[in-house]
Amino acid sequence: MISKQIIKYSLILGGTISLGLGMIGIFIPVLPTTPFLLLAAFCYLRSSKKLYTWLVNHRIFGTYIYNYMTYKAVKKRVKIVAIIFLWVSLGFSIIVVDNSHLRILLCIIGISVSIHLLRLKTLVQETSKDKL
Repeated sequence: MISKQIIKYSLILGGTISLGLGMIGIFIPVLPTTPFLLLAAFCYLRSSKKLYTWLVNHRIFGTYIYNYMTYKAVKKRVKIVAIIFLWVSLGFSIIVVDNSHLRILLCIIGISVSIHLLRLKTLVQETSKDKL
């Protein structure tokens, strides 16, 4: 039987890895930020109240989690910046890459991520939890 300590530390490790991937996702648009932050919150909630409280009250990450969990939405500014950053970085990659199959794959990923972002509800500034 798996001990509670092993499960607890496994969840903390999983939450920390998810948090790291979410942080990277802020800067790399192909990597989604919010799902990783939600997974980190899930793992921390079940393993460490201290880490969960820190995450949901964090001045940057807490806003993503709160707005998504409460409203299932993101702010318009977040959508615009994410889409612009996505296509600038993908455009650069498409120019640099020499493989046509990889270029097509990058375009498909870009279109898919753009559709996902555009399909999310848009928060108005007054409704969102703005800690910044």
